[in-house]
Amino acid sequence: MIHPTDPEVRRPVAVRDGHGAPVTCATCGCRLHSGMADHDIAWFHFNPIAGRDARGCRVDCVDDAHDVAGYRAVSLALA
Repeated sequence: MIHPTDPEVRRPVAVRDGHGAPVTCATCGCRLHSGMADHDIAWFHFNPIAGRDARGCRVDCVDDAHDVAGYRAVSLALA
């Protein structure tokens, strides 16, 4: 028997129009994955290589942490 996923264990998602949605970069639209930065939850581009995102696009914020709205996070306020 497979047990349902505990809602406390799921990753946070952005809320848009009252529904959960993946966090995406406000600059280029890429989906971001969650991680830790400065003891806080942050979102990052998947597999950034040499200043490019996973699609190969050169984006200024590819190596920076993002907030839940998808913008480059100057300081994270979720702690």
